[in-house]
Amino acid sequence: MTFGEQPAYLRVASDLREKIVNGSLPPHARLPSQARIREEYGVSDTVALEARKVLMAEGLVEGRSGSGTYVRERPVPRRIARSGYRTGAGASPFRQEQTADGVRGTWESRSEQESASGEVAERLGIEPGDRVMCTRYTFREAGEPMMLSTSWEPLAVTGRTPVMLPEEGPLGGCGVVERMAAIDVVVDNVAEQVGARPGLAEELLALGGVPGHVVMVIERTYYASGRPVETADVVVPADRFRIAYHLPVR
Repeated sequence: MTFGEQPAYLRVASDLREKIVNGSLPPHARLPSQARIREEYGVSDTVALEARKVLMAEGLVEGRSGSGTYVRERPVPRRIARSGYRTGAGASPFRQEQTADGVRGTWESRSEQESASGEVAERLGIEPGDRVMCTRYTFREAGEPMMLSTSWEPLAVTGRTPVMLPEEGPLGGCGVVERMAAIDVVVDNVAEQVGARPGLAEELLALGGVPGHVVMVIERTYYASGRPVETADVVVPADRFRIAYHLPVR
């Protein structure tokens, strides 16, 4: 399909996108009104509206109530390192990675017992409805939310032990490897798979994103002799961060 064969709304969106990218429409500039787009491009109101919707879905513009539609500031993506777990450090992977990058990160969390959903049960190799400890985290860099994480640990492994609550007790704030070692569970493997999807409304609200924005999701599971002992979903805004892997060759 050639450029001329594009649907009219995509042709208009493409031209406006180019103006945003090359700076003709700089950050905080007001996007041409629907009437202006209609006149300039010789299209209908419906086409003008659909073109604006495309730019909004791409996160290039944002609507301001009673004011109009404006070009968004385009963030420069920053790196989130996934460099493999270093044993003996005594800190969580997030703290290790932040230290390696010379950045001071903080987080807040809350833990509660839940019944495992079908998906969580499958990932942990347990039965749906089995009890798990669910911990939800918000990670921040210089005060700005940078990622969310929800982890699940089977209480058949950690229940009634000093490490049942990941952020409390003598090993509170330590990583899964150290916590499990304290109860004689030797973690020897971790698997991660990365995907992308539109962010949920509550995720984007917590991360300061725009409705429709895409998030990257890292699905991580720790294993001890083949048995899953923790699984987590790590949610990262795709427009502001890149996931960088640096793994040793063995």
